Amino acid sequence: MEGNKSGIKYRIQWISNIIKHGLFWHGVRNNLAKIGLDFMPYYWVKEATESLRAPEIRGDDKDFELSVFGKDEIAFIKHTIIGIEAKDLFADLNNGEICLGLKNKGKIAAYMFIKRKPFVFRKRYFDLKSNESYLHSMYTFEDYRGKNIAPYLRYHSYKHLLKEGVDTFLSVSEYFNKSTIRFKKKLNSKPIKLYLSIILFQKWTFNFILKDYSQ
Repeated sequence: MEGNKSGIKYRIQWISNIIKHGLFWHGVRNNLAKIGLDFMPYYWVKEATESLRAPEIRGDDKDFELSVFGKDEIAFIKHTIIGIEAKDLFADLNNGEICLGLKNKGKIAAYMFIKRKPFVFRKRYFDLKSNESYLHSMYTFEDYRGKNIAPYLRYHSYKHLLKEGVDTFLSVSEYFNKSTIRFKKKLNSKPIKLYLSIILFQKWTFNFILKDYSQ
């Protein structure tokens, strides 16, 4: 009986966290996608549109090291994180993408990927100029959440790219993923366009522009 109460309490807390962080409709969208009705509105975003103050890591432990990850780190990530089995991270790496991450005393705390070449997202083509980059797949491991790790890593990814002559940082923010939108706002990000992507039963794909913020 006590176990049932504990399970119900966990479920209530889980639902409360989803609502608190604005992820209810994000969850609804994901569940509809599982049955073949994949409706995804998303922002095409430009990050760091204004000068930024360097984010600080919260807590007493400041021993974090920025590094470019290779095959060993990718193998660990693939083995550790549940739900990314279908993502071919090694293909991203072999295609010239940069995997930038943070380690804490040798343990991976967070990582992200950076594209420098044109790419296709949900059958929409995005061109990238030589001074542009696409930042994606940011992930912070459970033990390091709540420490402001993601903005810290993102900020230092900008500095890393600036050394390579890249001064424009682009990304996708799902419309219903409010936690991601809040995270991007901390980085002085601004939407360029609002798109709608529809994939029906993994057969038919439709792409629309809902709003162009440059006009």
